[in-house]
Amino acid sequence: MKEPARILHLHETGSTNADAMRLALKGEDLPLWVIAGRQTAGRGRAGRTWTSPPGNLYASLAFCCSAPIEKAGQLSLIAGISLIDAIRSNTELAPDTGLRLKWPNDVLIGLSKAGGILVESTMARGSPGFLAIVGFGLNIAAAPDDLGRAATAVARHGKAPEPLAMLHSLAEQVSLWLDRWNAGSDFGAIRRAWIDRAGPLGEPITINTVQGPVSGTYQGLSETGALRAEVNGNMREFSHGDVALGEAPTHDGAA
Repeated sequence: MKEPARILHLHETGSTNADAMRLALKGEDLPLWVIAGRQTAGRGRAGRTWTSPPGNLYASLAFCCSAPIEKAGQLSLIAGISLIDAIRSNTELAPDTGLRLKWPNDVLIGLSKAGGILVESTMARGSPGFLAIVGFGLNIAAAPDDLGRAATAVARHGKAPEPLAMLHSLAEQVSLWLDRWNAGSDFGAIRRAWIDRAGPLGEPITINTVQGPVSGTYQGLSETGALRAEVNGNMREFSHGDVALGEAPTHDGAA
């Protein structure tokens, strides 16, 4: 992404992703970042609510992507790498805090969720290519307690940066990694970088699919960005599903 992105600052909004999409479709100059101090209708993956207390990062990037639309899913992986690198450059987290990625779009500190990514796309304004909206949520000052799973914030592990400082660093990283991706022609570089920032190969995981939970061990990413897992001695690839660390619980009476 060669063009410098403008930044629109909002005190409060419903959703930075929704704002970025609306403004892009209205014809605003792109690329454009939208950052808000607070969201009242933040969204996560699969339509989940993203709780948005003040002091955290809520930002979305709108840009015209020249890659084929079938590669849009790889933007989540690029966004995760960029967010990890921005956190590293703006904080002094101890090595044992376990800052890492979890497929497809979570940033963890240890076993707790600290951030998430939401990518949306449309063919509008994207000829050739598509319009991409990449949303970032990072718990900097506070973490919600209503996720139904462990969550944490950067401030619990060291000095927390200001959201705007984090955004400037994030914008640099996103531009860098999009250039390396080269409109989808060099996903190999992205794949290697993502794996380097994720958990160890062989880690027990459970993929919650529409057919039910599948337990196995994490084995990296495929050549297209799908999750690879060894399940009952067989290598499988998953393009959709939520991943939980560890094996699925065994119910009484199960074989």
